[in-house]
Amino acid sequence: MATSGRRSEPSTIYDFKMTNIDGRAVKLSRFKGKVILVVNVASKCGYTPQYKGLEALYKEKKDKGFVILGFPANNFGAQEPGSDAEIKQFCTGKYDVTFPMFSKISVKGDDEHPLYKWLIENSDRHDDIEWNFTKFVIGKDGKVFKRFMSKDTPDSEQVTQAIDEALAK
Repeated sequence: MATSGRRSEPSTIYDFKMTNIDGRAVKLSRFKGKVILVVNVASKCGYTPQYKGLEALYKEKKDKGFVILGFPANNFGAQEPGSDAEIKQFCTGKYDVTFPMFSKISVKGDDEHPLYKWLIENSDRHDDIEWNFTKFVIGKDGKVFKRFMSKDTPDSEQVTQAIDEALAK
């Protein structure tokens, strides 16, 4: 039987391979079975202090099967202009970030990364990412569980409740 050679559409986040902030390829399948919070981040945004809340959330729940994946993006107001090395230095130096950070990508527009196309298409809202620090909770099955806006802080009741609900499944 002949095949067209085309790859099938991703069905879970585990179908993606991304480049981490240190330039190494990371198969997202390494996070299989965990609840994942995917966040597009920026260093020069009014929401940047959410790094503190994200790190606190990660430290509180990482031993329960939870991980945060940070994806720097420069799509909004040029608020993430730095190189990956500069972004890493900022995150670790100012906010002591220990959760996995990835290489800068585009989360909107003509050059939108396929991961973000998939996140949007598979969430409860199919509109573009509005701003930095939009959050997607991914269930243990690798599928989008819930999407949150930038103003929804990592320690807000709705975000922590969705993470706890996904962890309980």
